Amino acid sequence: MLSVTTACGIGRTASGGSSEATADFPKKPITMIVPFAAGGGTDSTARALAKAAEKHLGQPIAVVNKTGGGGSVGMSEAANASPDGYTVGVVTVELTTLSHLGLSPLTYESFQPIAMMNYEPAAITVRADSEWETARQLLDFAKANPGKLKIGNSGTGAIWHLAAATVEKATGAQFNHIPFEGAAPAITALMGGHVDAVTVSPPEVKAQVEAGKLRSLAVVDANPSAVLPGVKTLEEEIGMAFDYVGTWRGLGVPKGTPDEIVGILSDAFLKGMQDPEFIDYMKNNGLTIVSKDAAGFGQYLKENHDRFGKLIPELGLSNK
Repeated sequence: MLSVTTACGIGRTASGGSSEATADFPKKPITMIVPFAAGGGTDSTARALAKAAEKHLGQPIAVVNKTGGGGSVGMSEAANASPDGYTVGVVTVELTTLSHLGLSPLTYESFQPIAMMNYEPAAITVRADSEWETARQLLDFAKANPGKLKIGNSGTGAIWHLAAATVEKATGAQFNHIPFEGAAPAITALMGGHVDAVTVSPPEVKAQVEAGKLRSLAVVDANPSAVLPGVKTLEEEIGMAFDYVGTWRGLGVPKGTPDEIVGILSDAFLKGMQDPEFIDYMKNNGLTIVSKDAAGFGQYLKENHDRFGKLIPELGLSNK
């Protein structure tokens, strides 16, 4: 899925006036801060997009990894950089959850949004030899046996925990949430029989599903996933719609960055998302391009922040 809208705000500074000082931006290399480890999905996606966007900026983009705090360390460093456009931060869904969890003071308001690049829903996945062949069967079991069904997630309060809790809240099922240090170990635990199911993204289970080791029962979204052909949405399976929770990635710069620079960066990265090499990279890795310009991404950030501000306390996960 590729949805591109136009960049906005070009030709104005943050104070509203035009600026000749930014007319020749960029004049030197740009640093992109990735808040997660090298080699992971966020890192590799960011590097692929950086390579594509360089063509439109005329300067190299150096990607650096600043890990820790569930993404808060790297995102905080990006937010506190000089607001001159030469430091771009990769921002993820955690930007809109960490403050509500009481884990970081950082919020979306620390950034001037540049563009959104990716979105992935959760997929309810079990072992191929599981007794549950449909999501309805699994949910019926969880209703009849409260707390018995063990659902692996990527950490307490992390997005795949929130996704499972959203399903729980909407359907009346009761899971036993088992946290792991990321999606990969949760999937390993599922394959080893230590948990009964996981709620992680389609790309994260794609290889094991194709190998016949795992079976995805439903995609927790309004739309099917091209990564898991033939797998129904949970809405189709149980006949009801609800507030879906998924993971996303985007880009931001520090507050106070001139609007003209924001526009130049947004335009370059949006064009990068249309680059054939980037599109091929995303397709080959089972990732979905969902792009929004600076204004659209800003609205999306606020909606996510407000949604989690309500959901997280309801789930009893806030440590504020």
